[in-house]
Amino acid sequence: MRTSIRRSQRLMALAAVAALTTGLLAGCAKDSDDSSSDGSGGGNGSGKGKITLTVGTFGVFGYKQAGLYDEYMKLHPDINIKENVTTRTDVYWPKVLTRLQAGSGTDDIQAIEVGNITEAVQTQASKFVDLGKQVDKSQWLGWKNAQATTKDGKLIGLGTDIGPMAICYRKDLLQKAGLPTDRTKLAEMWKGDWAKYVDVGKQYMKKAPKGTKFVDSAASVYNAALGGGDERYYDKDGNVVWDKSDGVKKAWNAAMDVATSDLSAKLKQFDPTWDQGYANATFATVACPAWMLGYIEQKSGDSGKGKWDVAAAPTAANWGGSFLGVPLASKHQKEAVALAKWLTAPEQQAKVFAKQASFPSTPSAYASLKPAADTTAYFSNAPITQIFADSAKTIPVQYFGIKDQPINSAITDVGILQVEQKGKSPSQGWDAASKEIKDVLGQ
Repeated sequence: MRTSIRRSQRLMALAAVAALTTGLLAGCAKDSDDSSSDGSGGGNGSGKGKITLTVGTFGVFGYKQAGLYDEYMKLHPDINIKENVTTRTDVYWPKVLTRLQAGSGTDDIQAIEVGNITEAVQTQASKFVDLGKQVDKSQWLGWKNAQATTKDGKLIGLGTDIGPMAICYRKDLLQKAGLPTDRTKLAEMWKGDWAKYVDVGKQYMKKAPKGTKFVDSAASVYNAALGGGDERYYDKDGNVVWDKSDGVKKAWNAAMDVATSDLSAKLKQFDPTWDQGYANATFATVACPAWMLGYIEQKSGDSGKGKWDVAAAPTAANWGGSFLGVPLASKHQKEAVALAKWLTAPEQQAKVFAKQASFPSTPSAYASLKPAADTTAYFSNAPITQIFADSAKTIPVQYFGIKDQPINSAITDVGILQVEQKGKSPSQGWDAASKEIKDVLGQ
């Protein structure tokens, strides 16, 4: 369930969607640092005489909400499950690292966000059970397994959700601007290139309804375009290539086309003003991974029902996703492995999808996926499952690095914002981001 975008941003979406009981998670504006919840929902008493398995998560993974903990405990009367939740991953992950290094204090199962998986693989693999020897790895998308696999073939985490990308759009606003509202026609107009998506935006702005923009933010376009590239900030050998990456260059150029034009509402994603933008219908399109549907539904409210639709994105891209790993420090390794396998199996991933639209990383689940009826109706009966499944199957393998997250934040929260909100030139924005990145890398 979770990206290389700001982790705290994603967590905001997570908590909001959970409250909706529909569309995901990965990733709550200002949150408390920690909370714990008994997976039984209070229905199994003190758990005396049972093995208690603890599951460390961040945000809202949906296991409790979908009833999976209760279901597993009924199937295994000797097991009691306790979920330890830390809302923000930037608080959660440092604690996990400290406990892994100490060799004690970890949960029996630890969730790992995609933005942290490379660090876990490169520096903490010896602290985790090799799950590749205990599962049929073909259940998961190949690129998902690759993210959690060490150079010598050790699989330290089982894939949970992923974030295949689409474009969510307001039919009413596009119609008023004289553009097609049919999802197939729109997808064809911007197919293959985010620059074409920007071109559609320029057409929109010629007749845009008063007070509206084509897209929510330039950073949104950057992150979506970057998620579909073959190269991000590191190459496959772990070398830092952010300043040479073709994927970064293309994403930056697309974002600059937006930031230096009138296409953007200039909103910062997951801030209160962004939420208001949904409620007031101030932008016509937004790059949306599957888990964002519930967020849109919540923030747009009843007035948006049937006005939103979903089309395929210009390129297959991913935003989000997590893994479940079993630390060697677990006191109940065998039982923890069994639970992790069960929670990430296709059948269980499908149940979480039905509850909150966390899109499975197990392709065999796709044929049976059924989004919530309310969500389907809200998005104009779009073939949501098919659109996201098609994207998921063709997402390129991307290589993440240990500093992937802060590099991304430097570009979106410093560089792009300098241009979009402060009127700096693209070169000035890039220079500001570069300085921040070099500080992060100690250069």
